[in-house]
Amino acid sequence: MKSTRALGLALLFVCASPAVGAAQVFLASRPAEGLTVGPLFVVGRINEKLGGPVTVDVFFSIVVPPGRSDVEQDFYLLWPGAVAGERRGADKALRAFADARHFKIVDEGVLKLSARNFYRFDGERPPETIPSGAPYVTYLREGGALGSTSPATYIRIPWTPRLVNRVWLMDLTFTAPGVVQKKRATWIEEAFWGRRYLAPLAFHDLRSRALFPAYYEQRDRVLKLADDPSQVILTFSNSDHLKIDLMSPPTATRRPSESRANTEMVSLYLDPSQGLAPQVLTVQFGYFSGVQAWSVILLPTAFFLLGNLAGPLLRSAAKWLSTTVAARIQVRRPTGAPMGKETGVVLERDALSHIVPGETTYDQVLARCGPDAEEHEQIGAAHHRTLIYRGRRVVPQQRRSFGWLATVSHWDVENHEVEIAFDGDRVSDVQARVRRSRLATPDN
Repeated sequence: MKSTRALGLALLFVCASPAVGAAQVFLASRPAEGLTVGPLFVVGRINEKLGGPVTVDVFFSIVVPPGRSDVEQDFYLLWPGAVAGERRGADKALRAFADARHFKIVDEGVLKLSARNFYRFDGERPPETIPSGAPYVTYLREGGALGSTSPATYIRIPWTPRLVNRVWLMDLTFTAPGVVQKKRATWIEEAFWGRRYLAPLAFHDLRSRALFPAYYEQRDRVLKLADDPSQVILTFSNSDHLKIDLMSPPTATRRPSESRANTEMVSLYLDPSQGLAPQVLTVQFGYFSGVQAWSVILLPTAFFLLGNLAGPLLRSAAKWLSTTVAARIQVRRPTGAPMGKETGVVLERDALSHIVPGETTYDQVLARCGPDAEEHEQIGAAHHRTLIYRGRRVVPQQRRSFGWLATVSHWDVENHEVEIAFDGDRVSDVQARVRRSRLATPDN
């Protein structure tokens, strides 16, 4: 019962603490000889204001095997990246460690270190701050075939009896850049579904080129995980606007926070039997706005409306485009003459010259001019009738020529009307009228 209550209170500390991170390996000052770390919580909180360094909290305790009492020593944590803390008083031992291995020091200082009694809430008894803090040095390796490495950090955790007291849980706090990574996406995806981010959280991942040599030299001092429950946890604020797309591995769990309103938690239990094999929790997520929340409904509706409107719109656009092109561009005949357009019946002067009043018959007129004519008869005078031929000719006036193509400046329109009157079966009179005008387009 006591251990169950302790674990529950420890989880409350997890939920109430900010950060996300990837603790890698704990080291002892002397060969470990049965010392382990447990419980261990690498915990955090991510909010919708992403982009800068995030605060990291590593909660842990040192487990001492039965019968061993000589455990008073400093402990170390190797971290695969840069950290930021209070810049005061460089640690000479850490600097000497880096200089002896020809590492380039890029930062050094002291991180906040405190101890929490998880039988008492912070309101009853605030965390006990360790005055000396935890000195650190951030370094990188230069040169080599692959060039400079990414930075790594070597952190010294000074001895305090709270480290091995099962009632207390140590809390190492710092900020780390580059923990949350933006996922690549097209601008359309970001516009409709918002930006997506990846938050990988690992333990015992020693693949960093700057980290591995420091581990390899001191591998006999590595503290493995105890049998106590250990977790890596990400907490997300403003969960009403949170969209989690992916959690890996499948054993990761998601649940609301018990201590914070509107907060979501994703956690992964660490398996002690895995040894130093990397155990990685990855979350792909994003925060969406109010408009993006309606995109699931708005997008299908928009496509439905566009699908019904696209046909008439495309037909109107195609008609307008074809009319405009036909009005301004013409294909020339091989002779170079413009290609006009005729409707109805247009009778040329040569055809009319063969129609002689008093001689040409009704049948001869139809044979020469065609049957497409209006025929008018006068009431009470059946032997008087009139054939009317109407036609329209549209001729483009070319501006410039480019081989078979020519641009059109305007169109000349001729409206022809011919009236042929008959007295009985013979032509009695012929009248021809032509009206000319100018148009911008042939359809006007």
